[in-house]
Amino acid sequence: MSTKPKQYPWLHQRNFLFTGDPLSEWRGQPRGTADPAAVLEFVEAHRWHGYRCASLDPLGAALRADDAHLSPERFGLFAGDALREEDVQRFGVSDVLALDRWVKATYCSAWALDCSALRDTARAAWLFAQWESAETTAPTAAERLRLLERLTQVQAWEAHAAQCHPHGKRFSLEGCEALIPLLDQLVAQAAGQGVQEVVLGMAHRGRVNVLVNLLGMPAAEVLDYIAATPEHPERQCDLIYHLGREHTVQTADGPVHLTLAYNPSHLQSVFPVAGGMAHAVAAGRGLFVSLHGDAAFAGQGVVMETLMLTQREGYDLGGSVHVVVNNQVGFTALNPMDARTPRYCTDITRMIDAPVLRVSAEAPELVLRAANLALAYRARFHADVVIDLVGYRRGGHSEHDAQAVTRPLLATQAQNQPTPATVYATQLADAGVASPAELAARIQSCQQAAVAAWQAPASSSAPQPAMPHFRPLNIPPAVPQMQAWLRTLCALPAGFVLHPAVQTVRDQWLRAAEGDQAPVDWCLAENLAYASLLSAGVPVRVSGMDVQRGTFMHRHAVWHDQAQATRHVPLRQLDGAAAFDVINSPLAEEAVLGFEYGRSVRDPATLAVWEAQFGDFVNEAQVYLDQYISSGQAKWGQSSALAVFLPHGYEGNGPEHSTGYISRFLLLCGDENLRLVCPSTAAQWFHLLRRQGLDPVRKPLIAMTPKGQLYGEALSHTTLQALAEGEFQPLLGDEAAVGSPSVTRAVLCSGKFYYDLLRAREDLEAEEVALWRLEQLYPFPRRALEQQLRALPGLKELVWAQEEHLNQGAWQGVRDELARACETVGVRLRHVARRTNAAGATPSAVVHRREQRELAFSALSEIPT
Repeated sequence: MSTKPKQYPWLHQRNFLFTGDPLSEWRGQPRGTADPAAVLEFVEAHRWHGYRCASLDPLGAALRADDAHLSPERFGLFAGDALREEDVQRFGVSDVLALDRWVKATYCSAWALDCSALRDTARAAWLFAQWESAETTAPTAAERLRLLERLTQVQAWEAHAAQCHPHGKRFSLEGCEALIPLLDQLVAQAAGQGVQEVVLGMAHRGRVNVLVNLLGMPAAEVLDYIAATPEHPERQCDLIYHLGREHTVQTADGPVHLTLAYNPSHLQSVFPVAGGMAHAVAAGRGLFVSLHGDAAFAGQGVVMETLMLTQREGYDLGGSVHVVVNNQVGFTALNPMDARTPRYCTDITRMIDAPVLRVSAEAPELVLRAANLALAYRARFHADVVIDLVGYRRGGHSEHDAQAVTRPLLATQAQNQPTPATVYATQLADAGVASPAELAARIQSCQQAAVAAWQAPASSSAPQPAMPHFRPLNIPPAVPQMQAWLRTLCALPAGFVLHPAVQTVRDQWLRAAEGDQAPVDWCLAENLAYASLLSAGVPVRVSGMDVQRGTFMHRHAVWHDQAQATRHVPLRQLDGAAAFDVINSPLAEEAVLGFEYGRSVRDPATLAVWEAQFGDFVNEAQVYLDQYISSGQAKWGQSSALAVFLPHGYEGNGPEHSTGYISRFLLLCGDENLRLVCPSTAAQWFHLLRRQGLDPVRKPLIAMTPKGQLYGEALSHTTLQALAEGEFQPLLGDEAAVGSPSVTRAVLCSGKFYYDLLRAREDLEAEEVALWRLEQLYPFPRRALEQQLRALPGLKELVWAQEEHLNQGAWQGVRDELARACETVGVRLRHVARRTNAAGATPSAVVHRREQRELAFSALSEIPT
């Protein structure tokens, strides 16, 4: 048989499976000098697949690939074979036995490098080089002792909290205590790279420990949250393991400001929120560190959306560091690694080509090295990187959970496992850093000092009071100023060729620039509102699917040259104006809305807008409406002025393209937490956007915005003169009816239904009917309504009319307010709506028109008694 060295290109394939034995012909044939091609392939196999044979799980329960698959003999190499001089220089060893020991220690130890997701071979090569040249000099004795003390502090907190309140929920970090030193190292190394702010997002596991040991939250304050009978229950607006905090830490390279984002019980929902907060930090100054639980990271869809989102222009974070607190348990079910399959909780990051640094939570020195390499990779490539901190969970899901019920064997093993601090102390003793007695005394002293510090009294600071009701600043720009803006917006680069539809828009804008009575539609009103805000120094950011053009061709914020691939953004042409960004998001709602909310919290001065393609589509992002936008102020004192645009209105387009579910939003309204509006004119739209951008009191805005029919409704358009006057009106009355004794019925509606009622009133010649529009559903304008009611002396009946089905419109949310107002002036109240329906709007335009006409006639007519 020939002994000519063979090439095995399959060893370089990333999806290599350890099956078969293609090198069996080499078995039993020792050679004096190792074949250099076989040596290289042996090393390459460890580089790409060594992580599957690594000893990462402290409990030893996770499945590993068979070590025999990476044995030298499998590659035709034998222990006594000598390496060629070139390989000796390259790898620093002289024979196969030493080479095997080196690659196993490098790639198959308590930390491992998984580059299987990387399609960029240059990045993989850089990582391999860094991994193999990583600092091998052991840390100094002083550094090791400080690391031991830090682990002891982390462990002591859990013991102290358990002793003070044995049944208090704290979602213990025990088993993954190395997380805190890992975060310490990330912060310290980031400071050396010029980072001034680190934004963290994390779920429950270990959060309380992070609050105390990293973010400086007073222990007494934390324990008061956990206590069964707290001393200050009035200060508690949310659970302790949901709270965020800001804190500045001092590093050798200067101070670093830390922000831990608040997080509800929807674990991974904070991922895009914290990402948005990090995006608002000036480029180059911030770092996003996202902490994940293993099961939630792999199982919750918002993770995939956010990973995809943050690779896109307008949402890019310049690379994030992901830390998986991997205790291999999801709630109560096992979630173990399986290297034989292979299957890991981090596999979802393959979609963004992220390398994974896996490290045992019982190898704290390697944990710090992993932090260093992760930050170096992020700084070099501005790309995401993952640290998979593999540990275990000593306790149950929470301190109320008996873990032995569902995983008895591992529960017993975890309870009997020495703590990471104890394991590390043993390693230090074996290394001769200090004697066991000295280490024990140091641990005891550290524990006592920590407990003494945690026994200081809690702060007497009270939560910030809720912000007062807004007082809008509304000084509209003069007509000449708006016309000057329009001329600037319409100026095109030389040779720029517009699409005919956009040319029509430009022609309309130019006409308005020359005459103050030219019609101003919704598109022009919106762009002028932004121009006025930008000129006043208020940045504007609009994000969502197709927002540059607008789903209904209603915005035209970006113009495209039809002859070449260039773009023109009119609102960026204003001299001395604030920044204007309009970003077409990916086809996602959940992560994008969470991202924009987080960004609006960190950057409250910007008018931030997220627009759905259709109002119904916000259903995909319901958690952010319920747990963040509507309640963030009440729970966390976290203000946001995010504007959510939801195209709304029945047009015979069927379910999922009709309603923003006003009824659902009204259920979320309380204590003036939201502004819920449904404007019916372009002038109202202009004034509303200006109010939202200029109001010093920042509140989220939910706007039921127009769709095709209302955008095209000529009666809803306005003039420049109308924009230069007045302000947003929560209630629009019927000027022709004021004071008329012949008016006996008033019909109140919202949105585009007004125009159907207006035409029906003309058809019926119903002069006894006044038509009013409720433009702001919440906060409800009760005083304005009562004034309108009193202005009609002959009024006998108020009719609430909505085109939505009874269960999906505003009736149930405004009924009590209407009833109180009617009772005050002594008029009847009734409602008109489509009957209760589970599916929503009809898909038939013919049926829609018939129903719409019937509704209008019913609202305008007297109901026989």
